[in-house]
Amino acid sequence: MTSTDATAPHASEAIAVAAERRWAIIVALIIGLLLVMIIFTGVHWASMPPSRVETIDPRKLHVEGEFVENNLGTAVGADGKVTVRLIAQQYSFEPQCLVVPAGVPVTFRATSTDAIHGFLVDRTNANVMLVPGFIATFTATFDKVGERVMPCHEYCGTGHEAMWGRVQVMAADEFLAKAKGGERMSCVPR
Repeated sequence: MTSTDATAPHASEAIAVAAERRWAIIVALIIGLLLVMIIFTGVHWASMPPSRVETIDPRKLHVEGEFVENNLGTAVGADGKVTVRLIAQQYSFEPQCLVVPAGVPVTFRATSTDAIHGFLVDRTNANVMLVPGFIATFTATFDKVGERVMPCHEYCGTGHEAMWGRVQVMAADEFLAKAKGGERMSCVPR
């Protein structure tokens, strides 16, 4: 056995130890970065999602403010933006069926009258919890024309399984032609 053969295991062991040390440092830095991000986000948003910033009195929803019955549904504002307002209540959504344009950003403003409800539109990123006393606001764009289901995905009582709604996505030009009247739109004519 030569002297180089005797030192070979020690050299490869030193290389392995150095590589393991580098990877341990890299992993520790990644974990540290993730912890800093979690702490920053928790403090920055005051441990609450941003949709819970706006509050409302759930006892007065149907009487005054933006969630009165004739203001629910889809409308195009003077600025051309499409807004949907809806209320969740045991065991239905009001309106039960929404009409939205394809390819256009739609802002949803929703709340609950009585319990925590889930609002989800099938095959989209529209997914939010509706909490009494808070207005959930989010924007979604619907890519394809067609009908989507809108179930409540948060258990809200014994009738929860029947709490479904629909979203009809129509071509943008067809939607804008129907919206010219300035009225709130839903699948069911008023």
